[in-house]
Formats: sequence, structure tokens, C-alpha cells
Amino acid sequence: MRKLLFLILLVAGMPFAAAQELNCEIVINTEQTGQSNLSVFRTLESSLREFVNQTSWTDEEFQPGERISCSMFITINEFEGESFSGTIQVQSSRPVYGSNMVSPIFNFNDNQFSFNYREYQPLNYSQNSFSNNLVSVVSFYVYTILGMDADSFAPEGGTEYYQEANRIVNLAQQSGRTGWSGADGQSSRFRLNSDLLSNMFTEYRSALYQYHRQGLDVMHKDPEAGKIAIADAIEGLTTMNSRRANSLLLRTFFDAKADEVTQIFSGGPDINRPRFSETLSGLAPRYARNWRNLQYWRTLLPGVGSDCGRPLHHQKRQHALGRRDSGSGCFPGTPGLFHQ
Repeated sequence: MRKLLFLILLVAGMPFAAAQELNCEIVINTEQTGQSNLSVFRTLESSLREFVNQTSWTDEEFQPGERISCSMFITINEFEGESFSGTIQVQSSRPVYGSNMVSPIFNFNDNQFSFNYREYQPLNYSQNSFSNNLVSVVSFYVYTILGMDADSFAPEGGTEYYQEANRIVNLAQQSGRTGWSGADGQSSRFRLNSDLLSNMFTEYRSALYQYHRQGLDVMHKDPEAGKIAIADAIEGLTTMNSRRANSLLLRTFFDAKADEVTQIFSGGPDINRPRFSETLSGLAPRYARNWRNLQYWRTLLPGVGSDCGRPLHHQKRQHALGRRDSGSGCFPGTPGLFHQ
């Protein structure tokens, strides 16, 4: 059926949407090298932008407005010849049904990033072979982004993408580069992927779905029900935390969500969770200031806010994207942030 549709569109001369899935900003910071003006850095940034945004990573068909918003901020600390080392910070977000706002899903900083690159070297992803560490690291994060986005629209919707990321992990281990092995610490790419596919941390993936699809996506019509679902999703993480305290995925969740959670629970309808701040403090003590501010703002701003604008895997994502309108870009009952 899909092939038939393709032929019809081709014959009719209509534009056909390729499956480029991402709208990803790529930034390379080279200040640490003291040689920021070298053309190789500009070429690398341009090549990576084209590689990430023009490659077809899945069999899904994405319209331009459906592409997943993300960013990769690469800092080059050292380089010599064709050898580079530094860090890569990866972020992604997804739209919220019934509004013009976006919600952060993923915010991850990888300090185990090194690669070889020759100016104008082609960047191509192969499922069955390791070509170089630059392609492997970036492709790994592309599939992780796709997986988390899919998890937020359907229960465990991202499994196939995490499995593809796992294929990259296994192939890249032959390179001997840091970040691909279980011996590379608790914040490595190996650990991130292993935990995403492990039943030990299933509550994280359940929380992505409940928080976004059953929480944020219903707040335009029922702010109280949305807040309750979000609180339930967060409280569900306590089971995972009791099993493995301060896990990488728990830190990953709050690195993306701490500010948004503070915003959501700083006003609007009271959902009668008197110990919720304590729950947050137990799960994410690193963000204790956020939770203290949450308590302060609840006292300062009871019921503040107005009803803002009225956004299963890819079908659900299309549905969310297809129903956005020109609201004020905030959660009902909360100050506005995260405008798209």
C-alpha cells in the first residue's frame, strides 16, 4: 500500500516527504582549542548537521512539521591532526497536545567523546559495521532520542530504537574507545542503553508515557487530571529508586524535567499531595532548591494562572502535532515557559 501511494504521488508530481525524522541543531564550540577559526571546525559542524538532519533513520514518514526537535552541543577540548576529544551534550523535546509549547525529554552530557575526523570526510551510518567513533556516537544519540520520543507517545514505544542503539554499542566496542564498555563507569553510553533496555528500570519508561501522554497532553482540558497523572508518574519512580538508588536514568529524568516539574506544581489546581515535595527531594536531592522554591511559590501563588491555548508511537505523535493551536504557550494554571 505504501509503495502504491508513493507511485501515485510520483505520477501526480506531488512533493513526497522523505523520512528525515529530526530537526537538530548542531553547535561545535572550539574555544578551548585556541584555534576556533580553523576551517575544519566549520566543515565538521556543517557535515554533522547534514548527516543528522538528512539521514533517514527509520521507515516512518515524517512531514517537516513533525520532525523531532533536538540539539547536540559539542565542545572540542583538544585536537591534534585528525584526532579530537571533548564532550557532547544532547537534548530533545516533544510537543504538548493542545498547546504551542514543547516539553524537554532528554538532557544528557557525555564526557567520554573522542574521534578521528578528516576535513570533508563523508559521514554515513551503517547498521552492520563500525566506521568511526564520530558516526557511532552521534547515531547512538539519534536512536536514543527517537526511542525516548516514541516512549512518550506509546507504552514502550521506543524499544526498537533502543535496540538499534544497542547494535551500535556492540559494534563500537571493537574500537576500544571509551564509553562503549560496562567498565567505563555509571554515566557511559553503554550504561544508558543497558538501563533503557533493562526490566530493572522499567518505571522510567512508564513514567515517560504517563507524564507526557496521560499528564501534559490532557492539561489543556483538565489541568487537575493532568497534574495528578504527572505526580503519579513521578511517584512511580520511587519504586525504581528503592531498587537502585540514584540511578543514571533517574538523574537523566530530572536533568530534563526539574524546571518543568517546578513550573507545573507552582500554581493551578491543588491535587492534595502534601508530601510531594518530600518525594521529589528523595528522588532528586540535587534539585533541592527547585523543590524549596516549589513550596514557596505554592504559598505565594495559590491558584495563579489562566487556561492556556487549547498537541501509539508515530500515529499518536502525528495526532499531537496535528492539533496544536495558538495558545499562550504555558501549562494551564502555571507561568509560561518552554515556548516553541
